[in-house]
Amino acid sequence: MGKYIVLLGPPGAGKGTQAEVLSEKTGLAHISSGDIFRENLKAQTELGILAQSFMNRGELVPDDVTIAMIRERLGRPDCSAGAILDGFPRTPAQAEALDKMLHELDGKVASVPYISVPTSILIERLSGRWTCRAQGHIYHSLYNPPKILGVCDEDGSELYQREDDQPATVERRIRVYFEQTSPLIDHYRKAGLLIEIDGTQSIEQVTTTLLAAVN
Repeated sequence: MGKYIVLLGPPGAGKGTQAEVLSEKTGLAHISSGDIFRENLKAQTELGILAQSFMNRGELVPDDVTIAMIRERLGRPDCSAGAILDGFPRTPAQAEALDKMLHELDGKVASVPYISVPTSILIERLSGRWTCRAQGHIYHSLYNPPKILGVCDEDGSELYQREDDQPATVERRIRVYFEQTSPLIDHYRKAGLLIEIDGTQSIEQVTTTLLAAVN
């Protein structure tokens, strides 16, 4: 039976990094909903063209289209032993669709690690990013500061903050995440599958805790 892990965590929790490391350590495929979307759009698959038609109209892509993309991806040979799902499901309805899908594939959700980080730390992590105007070198006011404030070490150009990295935008992104995802967190908590991981630890410690949780 395939072992499927649903990895949850807000923006800034380091979920993408952890999903990749977890995939390496467990041998399970890392399935990112964002990657699947981009792949279908780029290859102009039937589902990609359908998704694009909704996006062109400024509408949300319906669940059944997203679910069909995930279903196709999980049906590939590299997922036969299971997979780490990152970015899907986002709602209890999608979680139920996933259960049905996995039942057909003779698998089930084995655990749902949730990387939990206080909002204040998420804002600090995400809004500390500065980008150089000339070549896009990235700095962080806490983790990777430039030698001279506001100036790129590499080419001396000005550092600026992208709109995505500004505190107000970051705060909004985090708020939207919690509003949308709290029903899903409750859903998996009630199912007895949720494992809360302290995301304020170092990257290595988070990995160790995650590995212990999924094994």
